[in-house]
Amino acid sequence: MSRIITLRDALGEAMAEEMRRDENVFLMGEEVAEYNGAYKVSKGLLDEFGPKRVWDTPIAELGFAGIGVGAAMNGLRPIIEFMTWNFAVLAFDQIVNNAAKTLSQSAGQFMCPIVFRGPSGSAGQLAQQHSQTFESWMANIPGVKVISCIDPYDAKGLLKSAIRDNDPVCFMESEQLYGLKGEVPEGEYLVPIGKAAIRREGTDVTIVSYNKMIEIAKEAAIQLEKEGISAEVIDLRTIRPLDHQTIINSVKKTNRVVVVDECWPFAGVSSEVAYEIQKYAFDFLDAPVIRVNSADTSLPYAPTFLDEYLPTPGKVIKAVKEVMYMTV
Repeated sequence: MSRIITLRDALGEAMAEEMRRDENVFLMGEEVAEYNGAYKVSKGLLDEFGPKRVWDTPIAELGFAGIGVGAAMNGLRPIIEFMTWNFAVLAFDQIVNNAAKTLSQSAGQFMCPIVFRGPSGSAGQLAQQHSQTFESWMANIPGVKVISCIDPYDAKGLLKSAIRDNDPVCFMESEQLYGLKGEVPEGEYLVPIGKAAIRREGTDVTIVSYNKMIEIAKEAAIQLEKEGISAEVIDLRTIRPLDHQTIINSVKKTNRVVVVDECWPFAGVSSEVAYEIQKYAFDFLDAPVIRVNSADTSLPYAPTFLDEYLPTPGKVIKAVKEVMYMTV
């Protein structure tokens, strides 16, 4: 039986279920306990599991990320919540140089089963230091898995899979969409890491995206349908490992691709997707791949710049018409 619940509740359920299942799972981060989480994702966890398994931390991401890595190396399964990935930059040393390298540096003697989670990307008028998208940063690191999704069903199933995974996982959410609602089963289920989802079937063009940009892609597809253009929308869900086979299968059908990515354009996730397409499906392309990214600059505070900076349905529609050689 399914219910309609929010993204925040789906994530909270995933953590609670895994904490009940495995006493080695614990949650640590700023305001996750007494305040029930900055975005109320951890609501009720302190009451159920107590202060030994739900820890409030100081404003010291490097410190508590390091504690989590040490705990993971010693057999626990920490969930480290960053209030935003923007605040996690100081903790990257622990993610990059310790969590990601534990298995290889120990010749397989030590694993690091840890989940680093929190919102990535812009969230309105939060200015340059609080509006960055980190999926491409994290996906560049060997030894780390990267998940980025906003569908409540996927988020719950993927977070549960991430907590059970023996590798470090960076789990990217969206500050703006914690209230997004979706159908989520009541029973136990997992969503496999490394598998994309087709959100909308289509025949004329493939639109590839993830996280909150998938909502932009779907809105563009709805508008394009009114003009007689059938767009297939693929939600990556997992950035690393990347499910290039689902993308390639779609390209073989539609022959045209637009990749929508909130990352900056240089060396972003869309760059890797475009590379995979030209490597595995070059002969099926009827037009060059077009990317729709955030602007190649820091996001200004002024609201008048938001639409200019971020991908929008209009920008996606324009890109689709370009790959179809239609007059724009």
